[in-house]
Amino acid sequence: MTDIDLSDDLALDAYSRTVSAVAEAVGPAVCALSVEGQGGGSGVVLAPDGLVVTNAHVVGDARAATARFLDGRESAAQVVGRDPDTDLAVLRTGATGLASARLGDSARLRQGQIAVAIGAPFGFQATVTAGVVSALGRTLASRSGRGIEDVIQTDAALNPGNSGGALADSGGAVIGVNTAVIRGAQGICFAVASNTVAFVVGQLLRFGSVRRGWIGVAAGTVALPRRVADAAGSAQRSAVMVQSVQEGSPAVAAGLRAGDILLSLDGAALTGPDALMRGLASTAIGRALALRLIRGGRFVEAEVVPGERAARAA
Repeated sequence: MTDIDLSDDLALDAYSRTVSAVAEAVGPAVCALSVEGQGGGSGVVLAPDGLVVTNAHVVGDARAATARFLDGRESAAQVVGRDPDTDLAVLRTGATGLASARLGDSARLRQGQIAVAIGAPFGFQATVTAGVVSALGRTLASRSGRGIEDVIQTDAALNPGNSGGALADSGGAVIGVNTAVIRGAQGICFAVASNTVAFVVGQLLRFGSVRRGWIGVAAGTVALPRRVADAAGSAQRSAVMVQSVQEGSPAVAAGLRAGDILLSLDGAALTGPDALMRGLASTAIGRALALRLIRGGRFVEAEVVPGERAARAA
């Protein structure tokens, strides 16, 4: 009988090498968080000077937490700001010279690609699970009662304590911050998309909160056929599908309807709900913005005046 060669190169197949490489690259940038009275969770270091992103529900109303890093260090972390509407929070630790992760572009994700989750479920730090991107453009109810749009669905296993941890792609970029699971289901887990994370982190660092424009639509991402994009004079390959319109909203005043496909806002391409969110930044509030859309196979021009989105659910 011939012995099997179990050398590292042969024992690890391509998939295993990919997951291992992601774990080595991203794992050191994921910390465990302990919050007095709240329990704990995970966080992702975004800068070597101690900037950490996590879920808002991990820190709750606390002003501080304790962060434990993979290199063995422990540091107090102050809450810089939180955004319950996207279940994200930013902390600043006292530690420096930390391993940090880079945010990827979630608009480039494709269903079925590898997704690697790293966190501290049940306090077990540096736990790695792997799966795929199961779906894109989901809407998930936040704890504030509002919908988090453009959420990533994955079957990479998540457990209590994974909240706030990293969901990474095969290149080692963080494509989402893990936020929730469907209890009783198997392999239905969710992460806040990295483009949403980048926007919210920037707002929290600058203002301590997120001031948003609001037009009153629930939306998802829809693929845009090349012939349609060409007809629109655009290179974009996706757009925003209006799923529902809130009564009495600026969207109603603008004549928007469920089923409308939004192509651009104020001249900027709308490739997904994250792009719409960026277009509804604080500078958009009260301004008349040109909106280009497709309705019933025809291009339509409209105008919408965003209001200011309330900080808390009504």
